[in-house]
Amino acid sequence: MASLSRQLAQWVVGLRYEDLPPAVVDRAKGVTLHTLASVLIGSQTSAGRQAVRFITEEEAGVRKGATIMVDGTVATKGGAAFANSEMALAGGKYDTFRMLTHPNTSIVPGAFVAAEVAGVSGKDFITGTAAGYEVMERMAADFIPTVMSRGFHPGPVFGIFGAAVAAAKILRMTEAQVNSAIALCASLAGSNVEGIRSGGKALREGAAVRNAMLAVALAQQGHVGGETVLEGEAGFYHAYAGNNQGRLTYSFVGATRASLDTITAGLGKDWIFLETLYRIYSTAGYNLGHIAVTAKLCEENDIKYENVDRIEAVVNWLETQYPSPAFPSRREDVPAKPGNTGYFTAYGVVKRGFPVARGLGADPAGADVPPEVLDLMKRVTIIPSHTMTLFGPRITIYTKNGKSYTRQGTGREFIWDFDEEARRIRDAIPVLPIPPAQFEAIIATCRDLDRRERADALVQLTLKQA
Repeated sequence: MASLSRQLAQWVVGLRYEDLPPAVVDRAKGVTLHTLASVLIGSQTSAGRQAVRFITEEEAGVRKGATIMVDGTVATKGGAAFANSEMALAGGKYDTFRMLTHPNTSIVPGAFVAAEVAGVSGKDFITGTAAGYEVMERMAADFIPTVMSRGFHPGPVFGIFGAAVAAAKILRMTEAQVNSAIALCASLAGSNVEGIRSGGKALREGAAVRNAMLAVALAQQGHVGGETVLEGEAGFYHAYAGNNQGRLTYSFVGATRASLDTITAGLGKDWIFLETLYRIYSTAGYNLGHIAVTAKLCEENDIKYENVDRIEAVVNWLETQYPSPAFPSRREDVPAKPGNTGYFTAYGVVKRGFPVARGLGADPAGADVPPEVLDLMKRVTIIPSHTMTLFGPRITIYTKNGKSYTRQGTGREFIWDFDEEARRIRDAIPVLPIPPAQFEAIIATCRDLDRRERADALVQLTLKQA
């Protein structure tokens, strides 16, 4: 049987735009729009500006490369990918796959660099983006909690593969080149979480996508990456999951084993990419369901803040011990404080939603936070469960008149089509650095991306106009 990387490479090279189901095309457009909004927001943050300054000072004078979004400077392909990814991270509008990975922050910046360099169409961009997502998420799916428990952040560890595959597909690389790019990513993957646990700043998807561009460039030049680099005895899964036999330390659903064979099973037929959800609010992904489910429960039963006695939320146990039960730095099953899960549950009751324009760095106890939220969060109890679906809390609201109301989340509340994404992301317009009409042009271009001759027109639309 062909190696794991070879099977993935064969599928990537053979994939055509015409093979993509309409839902996959729609999701690729949606995650692109989501990422661009995050880049625009993140360009105004200190972290975003720092990333751009680092690259522009380090790579001044580059003649051939790719564009740093919003800023407009041309940098090396790796440098532009790094800066654009860091801005996307700083903007806080991620997508989320199974809690601890945010594919858009690595895949979309890598895809745009390749699209700009190759001058490809929107169809080519969509196909490469879909391929990158599908490979990354299949590789990550069963192994995310185990990889995190070993001290590696699974977002960049798996994100490098998605970014490299997207770029390789867009650049029309051969099967041998794609195989090598995937294999080389195993040598370039990383991101340790001890730094952020001890007062440091995370080095995450920005570094992953920069290294992905290196892997792609080396593969284009004929650097052979190897054949069993993923599943081999000393390969990627042995290094990052602790073994190449599929034994799991932790699992979202209590499983103790996974099969590497499932990574390529049903490729092109069963699209795991469609499990990707939109983290429309700038908060940890596991808080999203608490806002949505609680708001819907109140709406359906006309429950108002002043009538609420207390709230109970039963959640997947891994959501209460971030980033991992192996070394939790953030416990959610404890008395509430501003910014934790109980806070967002209370927000769902008080405001029946959460402000899309509220950024990652906003003070959770700031003057603009309704005092009712800070009061009600103290009466929210978080109950861990080993059987609850991920991102699907079961919310029970007890009212002061002795009644109770319960709603079970599905974990899919933040999966929607492009039109809904466009409707929701417009709420961020007041905090964007470009005029509303320019952002509307971005929305329109994303919507019609498969009819556009140049995908990188979207890069130009992020630039501040004179």
